[in-house]
Amino acid sequence: MSITEIYLIAMLIIIAVPYLVWRGFKTEYFAPLVVVQILCGILLGPGVLGAAFPAYYNFVFQPDVIRMLNGVATWAVMIFVWIAGIELDLKSVWRNRGETGLTAGLALVTPLLFGCGAAWIMLQSGQGWIGPNAAPWQFTLGIGMACAVTALPILVVLLEKLTLLRMPLGQRVLRYASLDDIAIWGVLAAILLDWERIGRQGIFLVLFAAMAYAIRKLMVRIPSSDRWYAGLIWMAGAALFADWAGLHFMVGAFLAGAILDRDTFDEAQMDLFRNHILLAVMPVYFLSTGLRTEWGAGGAAVFGAAGLLLAASVGGKLAGVAAAGHLLKWKRGEAWQIGWLLQTKALIMIIFASILLDRGIISNAAFTASLLMAAGSTMLTMPMVAPSLKKDPPPA
Repeated sequence: MSITEIYLIAMLIIIAVPYLVWRGFKTEYFAPLVVVQILCGILLGPGVLGAAFPAYYNFVFQPDVIRMLNGVATWAVMIFVWIAGIELDLKSVWRNRGETGLTAGLALVTPLLFGCGAAWIMLQSGQGWIGPNAAPWQFTLGIGMACAVTALPILVVLLEKLTLLRMPLGQRVLRYASLDDIAIWGVLAAILLDWERIGRQGIFLVLFAAMAYAIRKLMVRIPSSDRWYAGLIWMAGAALFADWAGLHFMVGAFLAGAILDRDTFDEAQMDLFRNHILLAVMPVYFLSTGLRTEWGAGGAAVFGAAGLLLAASVGGKLAGVAAAGHLLKWKRGEAWQIGWLLQTKALIMIIFASILLDRGIISNAAFTASLLMAAGSTMLTMPMVAPSLKKDPPPA
């Protein structure tokens, strides 16, 4: 068979298998399609099905096919991260900066500290969790931040399903997640800071600020039909520039979106564009992510680490939001609902962990444990928050 035919077999598997599992087992309540796609990526990778059926794996996912998949996955995740940046509502955050800053800060710092504690335990075990290029502080901070992440795009999807997106509670949760998303990428930039390329990174920051000012002025002057083209060109250029500077192309893609005003784009078109990216090309990224999972530390050790990270992530987030609710005197049950809504980690955490893996900050085994933690945290969100919302619905 030709490489093209084998590539199409891989694409057929990528699109069909998660969808059939999602529909066949009716997992929507506890596992949205994106979570099923992530889990299928792990199962179809070398650590599970590849180990059980090596002939299948070597035939379908041969190096040339993986390179083709990686090309699609890279472009897909760049667009997705760019959209996530655009969706940040910084104006709303600023208008409610006191309450938002306190809640978002506690919702981020508490699971970060819990996660750093979990990372320290992992380091003491000597199981090879740390990457080849990492200092212990980089690994600890990276794992800690992975436990603190909230995935804004997946949060939007879940809020839509719960009919909370346009309600006051939904808008509050989006503000908290938006501020935390900015902090996540800032911490990532600090972890990736390369002193050998500090000059390049300084040039990047200066020129990026100047170009960002210019692109904001340009976007409001060109026809609305041209803004998507201009935005994608700007995104690709910023991603290239960030990678050249020694950061990561996804850092550049996120920043390229974050400096754009969400009002520049039609909201309905933005929702459609995000959903089409999730439908058509992001499954390739999930599969590519699954192909990078590894169980070299031993299956029990990886699952044990995943459980430790899940406990740190969930417990830290709930504790941080509960503290904010106590200080701000929220009504009873509100902190529980918000704490669970902020547990959605799947996409942004995977992207964050992928960058750490690319840069040698974490090992493949630590990446696998983080991936399992992200899937578990996201799967818990709907079953935990939906009964509470039904019992105590928020005001419209």
